[in-house]
Amino acid sequence: MNRFNPVLPVDEYLVETNVLFYLNDALTQLLEHKEEYTQFGVIRYFAEYFSSVKNSNHVLFREYNYIKATPHNRASFIKVFWRCFRQIGRSGDVLSMQEYSSVLQLLCPDFPVELVQSAARIVLMDDAVDYLMSFADFLYAFQLQFYYHEFLASVLTIYQDLLFGKSPNTVIVPTSIAVEQLPLLATEENTSQELQEGVEASTLAECINGLCDRFKQSYPSRTCMLDVLEQSPKVTYYGFLMGLAKHDAINTEIGALPNRSDVLVDPEMDQELLKLISQISASPGSNSSGSVPGGLRESQKKASPRRSLHHRRRMEVESDGSTEETDSSES
Repeated sequence: MNRFNPVLPVDEYLVETNVLFYLNDALTQLLEHKEEYTQFGVIRYFAEYFSSVKNSNHVLFREYNYIKATPHNRASFIKVFWRCFRQIGRSGDVLSMQEYSSVLQLLCPDFPVELVQSAARIVLMDDAVDYLMSFADFLYAFQLQFYYHEFLASVLTIYQDLLFGKSPNTVIVPTSIAVEQLPLLATEENTSQELQEGVEASTLAECINGLCDRFKQSYPSRTCMLDVLEQSPKVTYYGFLMGLAKHDAINTEIGALPNRSDVLVDPEMDQELLKLISQISASPGSNSSGSVPGGLRESQKKASPRRSLHHRRRMEVESDGSTEETDSSES
């Protein structure tokens, strides 16, 4: 977009890009840690902050209300989760829902268990959530559940109404509390037989289309949803979500993850790891500043201002993650 000839009016551009949200957060962080940040200069602080937003690193160790606040934040968190823990998939490990919840809480300490549980139900088709899941299966289900969380909760409301013969004409978008609880209601109130039977796909498609006309937040493209619903005359809620989670167009639409066939591959990070390995190999093994290779010393100088920002812990975790990835690269 040409900033001197914008396609959108200024007000619409600010709303669509959430610039004011990020500016407000940057100012809040600056005021809360004024003494620490201003030693490198306010201009440099803002440059570092918005650079981290652009590079999707700004969500690390932030509170849940922050990472869910904008579509970009949600996509960034999905991307960070994939890049930090793809080693789980590389090693062939399978984890339980509770273990994935613990892993996510390493990145976001107050990440809700209920949302992880909802993602697990997509993978397991609403079976017991204590079964083990592969990283790839959970990752794409989590992407769908987290990015379109509010919309999927509204779809569940419609599905439950159809399942019990109620009129779904009036759809109330759930509150944040209801959103956390709705997936649990589906298993607690419905019998297994009713869940297996599902509802008429054409009726659900019609209701979802009406929901999209009223919904103000992000939702999957109507074409993708219709494509999934046309696969069979009847559909269950979690069957519908599984179809969306596997849909390549949904993955492209969100833009956070590679194609499923490339989910364990990250050339950019692998190149960085190879550079780090070569630097370590060139080092004589001493920890003194005089023995640090020039390239590594320069890298340390460039990285030091970032440690002063609110991303300080990110640098430490990325270093730990790099060591972990280095081991897999060498093996």
